[in-house]
Amino acid sequence: MRVPLSWLREYVDLPATETGRDVQAKLIAVGLEVETVERLGEGLKGPLVVGQVLTIEELEGFKKPIRFCTVDVGQANGTGEPQEIVCGARNFAVGDKVVVVLPGAVLPGDFKIAARKTYGKKSHGMICSGDELGMGDWGSPQTESGGGTHGIIVLPPEYEVGTDAIELLELVDEVLDIAVTPDRGYCLSMRGVARETATAYGLPLRDPALLDVPPPNSAGYPVQVSDPLGCDRFTARTVSGLNPGARSPLWMQRRLQKAGMRPVSLAVDITNYVMLELGQPLHAYDRTGVDGPIGVRRATAGEKLTTLDGTKRVLDAADLVITDNRGPIGLAGVMGGANTEIAGGITDPETGEQRGTTDVVIEAAHFDALSIARTARRHKLSSEAAKRFERGVDPEAASAAAQRTVDLLVLLAGGTAGEGVTEVVTPRGPRTITLSADHPDKVAGVAYGRETVVRRLQQVGCDAYGQDELVVTVPSWRPDLSDPNDLAEEVIRLEGYENLPSTLPKPPAGRGLTERQRLHRRVGRALAGAGYVEALNYPFTGSHVLDQLGIEPDDPRRAAVTLVNPLSDEEPDLRTTLIPGLLNALRRNYGRGTHDLALFETGPVFRATGDEQPASRLVVDRRPTDDEIASLDASLPQQPRRAAVVLAGGREQAGWWGGARPAIWADAIEAGRTVAREAGVELIVRQDQYAPFHPGRCAALLAVADGEEILVGNAGELHPRVIKALSLPERTCAMEIDLDRLERAGAGPLRAPKISAFPVATQDVALVVDEAVPAAEVEGALRGGAGELLESLRLFDVFTGEQVGAGKKSLAYALRFRAADRTLTAEEASAARDAAVAAAVERTGAVLRG
Repeated sequence: MRVPLSWLREYVDLPATETGRDVQAKLIAVGLEVETVERLGEGLKGPLVVGQVLTIEELEGFKKPIRFCTVDVGQANGTGEPQEIVCGARNFAVGDKVVVVLPGAVLPGDFKIAARKTYGKKSHGMICSGDELGMGDWGSPQTESGGGTHGIIVLPPEYEVGTDAIELLELVDEVLDIAVTPDRGYCLSMRGVARETATAYGLPLRDPALLDVPPPNSAGYPVQVSDPLGCDRFTARTVSGLNPGARSPLWMQRRLQKAGMRPVSLAVDITNYVMLELGQPLHAYDRTGVDGPIGVRRATAGEKLTTLDGTKRVLDAADLVITDNRGPIGLAGVMGGANTEIAGGITDPETGEQRGTTDVVIEAAHFDALSIARTARRHKLSSEAAKRFERGVDPEAASAAAQRTVDLLVLLAGGTAGEGVTEVVTPRGPRTITLSADHPDKVAGVAYGRETVVRRLQQVGCDAYGQDELVVTVPSWRPDLSDPNDLAEEVIRLEGYENLPSTLPKPPAGRGLTERQRLHRRVGRALAGAGYVEALNYPFTGSHVLDQLGIEPDDPRRAAVTLVNPLSDEEPDLRTTLIPGLLNALRRNYGRGTHDLALFETGPVFRATGDEQPASRLVVDRRPTDDEIASLDASLPQQPRRAAVVLAGGREQAGWWGGARPAIWADAIEAGRTVAREAGVELIVRQDQYAPFHPGRCAALLAVADGEEILVGNAGELHPRVIKALSLPERTCAMEIDLDRLERAGAGPLRAPKISAFPVATQDVALVVDEAVPAAEVEGALRGGAGELLESLRLFDVFTGEQVGAGKKSLAYALRFRAADRTLTAEEASAARDAAVAAAVERTGAVLRG
């Protein structure tokens, strides 16, 4: 909502020295989001006056049309002689009144005006367009009154030559741009912003809606409302005998422009002006285009309507429409129909007479907010009227808005107000809320007292009665006030959020992060330390992504939770795996030139079990019971926490130290080990086949929990078909692991390792085994045989060739032995090594090489 400060001063007597910045600070303090203050005419300096074109000489021999004009500017130039000006615009003629800037003036943007020779003539000033004065596009159909077409400003003939144009066109002003939140629909009007301003300054408000409105009678234009829930109030007034040649006065055009609206014609401008002033959208119908009574009903599916924007629309059965005997003539609360459009004044080329709309029917109605919002979205038609109706319009302002429109049409267009007044109203009582007088005190933690609470509620527009228990009647323009907490918020914001004390919460001793949360954070830090970059992705996906990953129809990852109102129809489900989101991020970064990638993400996945119960709606006036919380938990799908990584390109960069090393499936497995170590778990790695991984380069990651091996994740290289389907780099690898299962397999909270002061004894062994024997099985046998003295074990070489025989491979391990209480002898270290080798020979058939 754009609010000109000069217009705001009509309703609130602000101090003369108060600037737009000052008002901005006050409104922000009471909770409005004033984004900017635009200073119109900043740097503008006269003389800038009204002039009359006396002569026009067309200059020839140039690439574009040039005119040499003489303009009468009165005594503004100090001599009274005509001013000679060179101008390239062509939308004015001899006798027209124009805006002239004289030498010595400065236009916005520090554009200084001086006499200069151009196109062979000396130009003493400039005839101005709207853009040059900082007014924006002055183009409109109102060419005869100063609307002009995209070019020079042509003023109405009644303005005297030499009049100060800066004051006439209200060029110097400040405009507040307010981002109105959905609960503050009343601030989409000057009336609403003025009320907040008056409250902020503690000044009285001149309410523009306080008008003398005649009571309804039987002589009004006939209206039939068939859907009282969709339209609970409809006011109709008529005005006849309008002068079709009447134009909007400059002050009205300028106010509309400053508020961000384009002047169109007098009748339309008046309805827009009143909407901006009072917040009540209105519509004016050409009475000769309306056939019979005006009706309000739901559309019939398939009905068609051409709206004012020229679009032919197919209506939905849920659309609320305005009708006459022929059918729909407007989308209620959104946009009118083209068949009843107000026609602007058109000059008859033969007679010179003005033709256009002379009789109008004024509609001021109140429509259901939800219905209007859905219609506007269904037809992708966000009009100024719909924007206000869907946020809530004051139903009691309809009669005043209609009266204000009638008054302006009579005043400016010379019309005659019809005696008939139509009011179709669905009776409704006032809305009341019972509020404890100390409730705002409890919410804010500040002792306001009853008097302050009542005073602030009255400033909002409420009536409050009672002592300890207040019965508060909510004003009609505040549909967002429906709960005691809403009223408490009003008191708190008007008292000043900045006055709320800053109080640190006092948690009970012993509280902090749970072990589950600690593990989650440790895993993130460990992966970041290992060179991975965290990528946070939306938790949405679609079945087509699972198809691309090659996941079978009966796979548990197909049991997705489908959203009722998804952000995208292509991604209606919550994710069941983290890998698709990471692969999407990898592909996007790879396509933008980053070819060495290692990404990770931690977070929940969502698995539907089919046993979920319907969720119950909890009350907000007390803490939920244990049974209610349990009922909510039963309605949720499973949400296991996962950690996942994806890799592509180089894992180690090339440099003077040597060549680069590409990321391979082993790096993905190592990422799984890195995560498991943070949970105090030693992973068991076995070959596996699991989509979307390559069947020969896929590992199952297992851990031991309660004496049993459990699958905690998978890692490896992606299947070539998956890489092709998703347009991924070759040899892309991935890993995904279940953090909840890891936590279950862990030994509880991690403890700091015991550091021995005694030296380590290192022993290397090389074992020859069949190629089909997994290295992890050999490693497990060595660990089991080495005993407690084994500190660590690392596979550092794999060799195949003639030296070890066909179908064989050599696995070389480094074993580190250390005792916590003594230095190991060579005999002890060798004995532990021999025991480890013996266990490997027995369990895997290994042969000690060499």
